[in-house]
Amino acid sequence: MATYYFPGCQKMKVGLLLLVLLWEAKSQPASRPNIVLLMADDLGVGDPGCYGNKTLRTPNIDRLATGGVKLTQHLAASPLCTPSRAAFMTGRYPVRLGMSPRTQLGVYIFMASSGGLPTSEMTFARLLKDQGYSTALIGKWHLGINCHSTTDFCHHPLRHGFDYFYGIPITNLRDCKPGAGTVFTSAYRSLVFFPLQIIGVTLFTLAVLRFLRLIHVPLGVFIFFFLLAALILVLFLCFLHYFRPLNCFLMRNYEVSQQPMSFDNLTQRLTLEATEFIRRNAEKPFLLFLSYLHVHTALFSSKDFANKSRHGAYGDTVEEMDWSVGQVLNVLDELGLSEDTLVYFTSDQGAHVEEVTTKGEMHGGSNGIYKGGKANNWEGGIRVPGILRWPRVIQAGLEIDEPTSNMDIFPTVAKLAGASLPQDRVIDGRDLMPLIQGKNRHSDHEFLFHYCNAYLNAVRWHPRNSKSIWKAFYFTPNFNPGSANGCFQTHVCFCFGSFITHHDPPLLFDISRDPRERNPLTPITEPRFHDILRIMQEAADNHTRSLVEVPNQLSLWNVFWKPWLQLCCPSASSFLSCQCDREKQGQKMSQ
Repeated sequence: MATYYFPGCQKMKVGLLLLVLLWEAKSQPASRPNIVLLMADDLGVGDPGCYGNKTLRTPNIDRLATGGVKLTQHLAASPLCTPSRAAFMTGRYPVRLGMSPRTQLGVYIFMASSGGLPTSEMTFARLLKDQGYSTALIGKWHLGINCHSTTDFCHHPLRHGFDYFYGIPITNLRDCKPGAGTVFTSAYRSLVFFPLQIIGVTLFTLAVLRFLRLIHVPLGVFIFFFLLAALILVLFLCFLHYFRPLNCFLMRNYEVSQQPMSFDNLTQRLTLEATEFIRRNAEKPFLLFLSYLHVHTALFSSKDFANKSRHGAYGDTVEEMDWSVGQVLNVLDELGLSEDTLVYFTSDQGAHVEEVTTKGEMHGGSNGIYKGGKANNWEGGIRVPGILRWPRVIQAGLEIDEPTSNMDIFPTVAKLAGASLPQDRVIDGRDLMPLIQGKNRHSDHEFLFHYCNAYLNAVRWHPRNSKSIWKAFYFTPNFNPGSANGCFQTHVCFCFGSFITHHDPPLLFDISRDPRERNPLTPITEPRFHDILRIMQEAADNHTRSLVEVPNQLSLWNVFWKPWLQLCCPSASSFLSCQCDREKQGQKMSQ
């Protein structure tokens, strides 16, 4: 039988095959992108221009949003720094990690604390490092350093998957910057000033009674109270003198490099470290987590940004941080890496609305139309900016109004890097790419659980095939003064006792219709009221049953200062002489 050859048909087949291959190449995501994660500290969702701010200048953050996708219901897993960042790093609720306290102190404020992110937890940095990524954390860590000694570094970033660390081990506080005030006002009042007043009144009373010969008071009693007052005063003065150098310092990997840290051009130094890391790793996949100190108090900015914004010192810091974002984006463009890099921008929680100076200056940001702020689970405390850009894969100018979480970054970057998720634990985050690429039109989070420290505070339910987003509060913070939008008397809202009001039945809102959370629903205004609460309670019960008891990393013992864990400059003979500046030494050598 004769075989016929048709050249035209063969060429047509080859052409069709090439078209199919080209179409598949365009439709498939680029493999193993670089990952750049940018996290602000205490930035409100109402601060960036792309989220509606008309007076703060954030052109580079806005550029990210224009070139990618803006998430308008992006939620922090906690309204406080330490637990929120722990959830972000692991894709798990903080309560699963032991990073949710049952006391007032919900974050680490001393470097020499023994608590931190458990070594048993898997971070996205460790997953990506195992896939051959170069990994770096620049900026704020705030998830602990040591467990038992100054050399074990059990909670250190380098023990959690980062190849390189440059930044601060704890957080930026007012006490870190001379003249910026203190976060310990209440502690000073209750532990120093009040006891001294009691001792003073006691001594005066005893002296009068002894003078009038109404009672016999031995001289030893007076000596005892004088010594007690002197001890309290000496400890207070030591705390004032040593807190800054012992807790506010820069580290480079395992070594202290500047103690106490200088705020001079600090953002510029962090930015330079970030851009140099990108340049060093331009030829291989990398993960950069640039964790800004801005805009947490103490506020600071360089001379190029000081007094330049329309919102005082706070606006200056926002605009300086935006400049830094621009520097990172520019380096990616310069090196031709933008098309192959996923960039994510967010904040660890909402703006700290109670940050007001003694002069009445607002040092906290804007949460837009949303109620509350940092340290509470009203929308203002947990709704944060969420922007992702990856030009080759993500359509520019998208806006997605579906509930997402900062825990979602963990499974998202893990899958993009080709890593398998751990199978021996619950991962609460969800891969964002199907939602962003339009493969899913509905968030994978049907339920989200909002904790105030270790207490389940609220439940969010987004039913399948429904636009409603129900949110039920089991308790709410007592704002003070009563008409305020925060807990100004205590500086932050607390989660128990007289600081809260319990609700039975829970306070129910439909966030899709009432994003300001002004009008709680009732059985009269919502016919399905009891059914909705029943379903949400069942979900909360199922969630609670999935929790496993773990050591409390934020217990009072794990939070308090321990002198045997105190890090100091290598040249220091003891923690009483912790001062050095290897940053300046390095600059002189480079010159």
